[in-house]
Amino acid sequence: MINLTEEDAGLAVLEKLTSNVKQIQDAVLKEILTCDANTEYLRSFLRGSSDKELFKKNVPVGTYEDFKPYIERVVNGEPSEIISGKPITGFILTSGTSGGKQKLIPLNNKYLENARLLFDLRYLVLSKHVDGHNEGKGLHLIFLKPASKTPSGLPASYATTHFMKSDYYVKNLPSYWDTSSTSPTEIKFCPDNKQSLYCHLLCGLVLRDEVTRVSANFASILVQGITFLENFWKEMCSNIRSGQLSYWITDNCKDSVSMILGGPNPQLADIIEDICNQKSWKGIIPQLWPKTKYIECIVTGQMAQHVPLLEFYVNDLPLVSPNYASSEAMFGVNLNPLCKPQDVSYTFLPNMSYFEFIPVGEGNDTIVDLVNVKLGRYYELVVTNYADIMLRDFTCYPHVSDVPGHYVLYWELKGNNEDGISELNTNMLVECCSVVEESLGALYKKYRSKEGSIGPLEIRVVQQGSFDALMEYFISQGASLAQYKTPRCIKSSEALQVLENRVLARFFSEKLP
Repeated sequence: MINLTEEDAGLAVLEKLTSNVKQIQDAVLKEILTCDANTEYLRSFLRGSSDKELFKKNVPVGTYEDFKPYIERVVNGEPSEIISGKPITGFILTSGTSGGKQKLIPLNNKYLENARLLFDLRYLVLSKHVDGHNEGKGLHLIFLKPASKTPSGLPASYATTHFMKSDYYVKNLPSYWDTSSTSPTEIKFCPDNKQSLYCHLLCGLVLRDEVTRVSANFASILVQGITFLENFWKEMCSNIRSGQLSYWITDNCKDSVSMILGGPNPQLADIIEDICNQKSWKGIIPQLWPKTKYIECIVTGQMAQHVPLLEFYVNDLPLVSPNYASSEAMFGVNLNPLCKPQDVSYTFLPNMSYFEFIPVGEGNDTIVDLVNVKLGRYYELVVTNYADIMLRDFTCYPHVSDVPGHYVLYWELKGNNEDGISELNTNMLVECCSVVEESLGALYKKYRSKEGSIGPLEIRVVQQGSFDALMEYFISQGASLAQYKTPRCIKSSEALQVLENRVLARFFSEKLP
C-alpha cells in the first residue's frame, strides 16, 4: 500500500504514476494474471499462464452475466478460488438503477487499498487548489447502510459503506483529508433515508456558520437534498426555534441531533426563514451557508443532467467533480478540480486496474491499451480488476409497442421560482423533440430519416415529484440513496410504470432530423 504522509510525497507519487503508464499497466496485468490464472474461470483460457498476449488473444470481453454464475457460487459458500486468486472478503452491492437489478461484485482488500489511495490523491489535489479546503465543517450528505450476510457468511453492502467502515478509512488519515462533518456518525448510519436526510440538513442549518463545503456522492443527491429542504424547511425552523426535534425522528440518531440543536434559537430560525421565504431559490446554498468555498459531487456522465439546476442553486460556487470510480474499480482523479463541469476530465491511475478501450462506432474487434487511446475519440471502457473481469455496459430501452418503434423521454419540468409551471408550451416542447433528435448520432438519423425504421421521438412530461417517486421505488427494491443515480434508460417495467402513472402530456417531433 502506498502511504501518503506528506503533501509533497503525495504529488511525487502522482507524478510517478502518470509518467510510467505502460510499465505500471503491464505490471498490474502480470500481477492479476499470476494471481488468478489458475482460477476456475481463467484456467480454461490461460492454462495457468500469465502471458499478456495469450490473455488478450484467448480471454473474451465479458459482461456481468458471464461472471454471475461464478459469483453466485461464491455467494453460496464455494471457495473464492473459483473466480479470484485473492481471498474475497465481501461483496459490493450496485445500485440497480442501470439494469433494473442489483449486482454483487466480489470485494477484496486491494479494492479498499486502491480506494484509500484515490481519496489520498483526491484530497491532496484539492488542497493545492482551495486554500483551507478542510477548515471548518462539511455538510456531507452521506448514507451508510448496514451490511447483510450472504449464505457464505461474507458481508454484502455498498462500496461507500465497505470503505468507510474499513481500517483503510478509519485509521491514520492524513491532515489534508476532509473529515470534519456537521453530521454525527449516527445520522450517516440511520437506516431510514427520510430521517437521515432530514437530520443531515437540520444539523447543517444549526451549524451554518461553520460550514465551508457541501458535498454528496452524486449531483442527483444534492438536488434531492435541496428539493427535500424546500418541503421541510419550515419544520426545521420550528425545531430550531423550539430546540425540540420533530416527534417522527425515532432513530438512534435523535439524541446526537438533539445535542446539536442545543436548545431554543429563535434568532437563527428567523434568519433561515427569511432566506427560505424568498420567491426564488436561486443561489440558496451560499445564502444558507455563506462560508461555503465549493460544492463537491460527481457531475459527469449521467449526472451532467443535474448541472443546470445545481448551478441555479449555487450561483458562482465551483462544482468540484473529484474522481472517477465505480463498484468494479477505481479509475482516476480530476487534476483541475475548479474547472467548469463541462470541462471535467479524469486522469487515469494506471496502478488501479488493467484498463482497455473499445473504440465506439468502429466495431468491437480492436481493443487498445490505456497508452494507445487517441485524443478526441470515444471509447467503451473494459476493466480487468483484482477480483474479476468486467465490461462496463450502457444500454437503452426503446418503446416498441408501436411500429415503427420510437424513443421516449420522460421530462419533469420546473420553473425558476416557486410558482412552478402553470401551463405547457406545446410549440416549444415539440421543438424540443426536434432539437433532441438533431443532437443524436448519424446511425439514429439514418434509421429515422432514410429508412423510416425509427418513429418520431416523443417527450412525455410528468408531474413534479415523479423522479422522486422513481427514486423511492428503486430504494424500496434495495438501492442505496447514497449510490442512487437516475437511470438514463429504464428496463424495469415496474419502474417505467411509476413514470407512466404521472404523465401529464405527450409531444412528438414533427420534422425529420
